Amino acid sequence: MSFKLAVVGRPNVGKSTLFNRLVGKKLALVDDTPGVTRDRREGAATLAGLDFTIIDTAGLEEAKGDVLEARMRQQTELAIQEADVCLLLIDARLGVVPHDQYFATLLRKSTTPIILAANKCEGGAGQAGLHEAFKLGLGEPIPLSAEHGLGLSELYDALEPFAMGIEEDELNQAIDEELGDGEEGFDPDAPYEPDLEAPLRIAVVGRPNAGKSTMINQLLGEDRMLTGPEAGITRDSIGVEWEWRGRRVKLFDTAGLRRRARVTEKLEKLSVADTLRAVRFAEVVVLTIDATIPFEKQDLHIADLVEQEGRALIVAVNKWDLVEDAPKVLADLKEKLERLLPQIRGVPIVTFSALTGRGLDRLMPRIEEIHTLWNTRVTTSRLNRWLGAATSRHTPPAAKGRRVVLRYATQIKARPPTFAIFSSRADEVPTDYKRYLVNSIRENLDLPAVPIRLYMRQGSNPFADKKKKR
Repeated sequence: MSFKLAVVGRPNVGKSTLFNRLVGKKLALVDDTPGVTRDRREGAATLAGLDFTIIDTAGLEEAKGDVLEARMRQQTELAIQEADVCLLLIDARLGVVPHDQYFATLLRKSTTPIILAANKCEGGAGQAGLHEAFKLGLGEPIPLSAEHGLGLSELYDALEPFAMGIEEDELNQAIDEELGDGEEGFDPDAPYEPDLEAPLRIAVVGRPNAGKSTMINQLLGEDRMLTGPEAGITRDSIGVEWEWRGRRVKLFDTAGLRRRARVTEKLEKLSVADTLRAVRFAEVVVLTIDATIPFEKQDLHIADLVEQEGRALIVAVNKWDLVEDAPKVLADLKEKLERLLPQIRGVPIVTFSALTGRGLDRLMPRIEEIHTLWNTRVTTSRLNRWLGAATSRHTPPAAKGRRVVLRYATQIKARPPTFAIFSSRADEVPTDYKRYLVNSIRENLDLPAVPIRLYMRQGSNPFADKKKKR
């Protein structure tokens, strides 16, 4: 599946010249007179092995009614709607003019991803206009010379994420060769199907005396775990087989985790180590909190540990029947989780009373939901549509005066969802920009509450050798 590129801009910025260069033929008329192109023209373009359809459009005019210019603009707007990506050209020698600003605003309202390019950058005459293009708010402009063929390397990097159709099998094979840490045989395009033969492994963790064992007994419907008012009754991790709605489950009751400074006895140290081991082998971790005791730093530390291990997390608030102002306490807890644990925003909170069982029926459905999210697979095409939109909204900051281009992305494993983004300058993508990408994945690909792993990988550019020879 090839993609469509619509080249748009005000009259006489070099759209047809770029069209002719990319199709390899002089199909479009080129002249210094503005408005030579009136109808949209399509052609089969090739750029270093990247095959796509390019659409040459009439210069965007601020015209309305039934005049010729207005009808030309309608043709251009149709091209924008049909395209997978738009290339907005400006004339770097003239700089940004009011018409450029007007049409940049117009294009920004469209759902089609936008690439900004400053044409006629050969020599030094276009440098001022190139820098001025930043104020259009469309990210870093690509310096081009359609007439002399300059800037094609940067254009290739910007267009490659949209070429995910026909080349996808070859791309996945290359990714498998470059990545040594993905799941063997993992296919992001295959829908997730739960393995009903294997038990769903759930570790119940929390501070001492939060009601972990009482909760498990209530779920099982029997006094399987020893309970009592004394803190620290459970000393080692106990795994219990169970069946919920026809699905096999293995519940791990664990020892309460206290602050490290308070863990002094050898036996308690062993208990803590056993709890940590249960977390590592679990799929979903239920962090149990006593509703009568405020959310403490130790709870946050346990949640952070679960995230570091890459496990799905649910916060279970026990003894809810003892809370007087329930809405206020719940709102306060949600605010603290969002503020203090931003790396896994949207963690589900379930309130109940383990002693009476009230509200506990909501726990297992939420566990199943979060387990499904933890196994999420995002198709390569959808992931690269997201990447194009994310980089259009907020381009990667330049490093050492050179632009950083994120070329394409793929999911390399699930449990938790793990993604790789390829770039010719992967090592120079700053940490805060990676954090922006992770938050964007979580928000736009519907992945709340689960840990997300993102790796930057070095890709190749077919123009690299040519650059070195120069």
